[in-house]
Amino acid sequence: MQRDVPRPPRRTGTGMKSITECGPVAALAKKASELEALDRALRQTLPSPLREQVRFANLRNGRLVFLASSPAWASRLRLMQTQILATAHAIGVHASFVTVKVAPPPPAHTEPDRSKPLSITAARHLKAAAASITDPELQKLFLELAAAAGASGSSSDDSA
Repeated sequence: MQRDVPRPPRRTGTGMKSITECGPVAALAKKASELEALDRALRQTLPSPLREQVRFANLRNGRLVFLASSPAWASRLRLMQTQILATAHAIGVHASFVTVKVAPPPPAHTEPDRSKPLSITAARHLKAAAASITDPELQKLFLELAAAAGASGSSSDDSA
């Protein structure tokens, strides 16, 4: 005797499933949207310099959690706790505490300087390598690189 085992519904379309159809992802996106709206509502009542230095992070166990860019901004935000809680209650958020954590912003990503010219020594090595290459196209590329090093006028003769 066979048991009736429920089978998952068959998909009628082909291809991949939309991310909005994935339950956990959709719930996460909804939570992120709610937190973003709460961040805007709570920070808009703060004075301008403070508003740019803090960010609402979470609502957990009746506690509003904020992130501040430095200890000084965290202290200033803690002084505003009464106002923040009043705003939260006015928009229907049940919170009793404000917690502020210091989380400095990540360092700005800087691109490395790629404009360092080749040295005269490097140009000589490239010419020597070009002389030993049998492929004419590759030899031409090596000679172009060597010419670029010579054209840069770099007088630093480092031994590579």
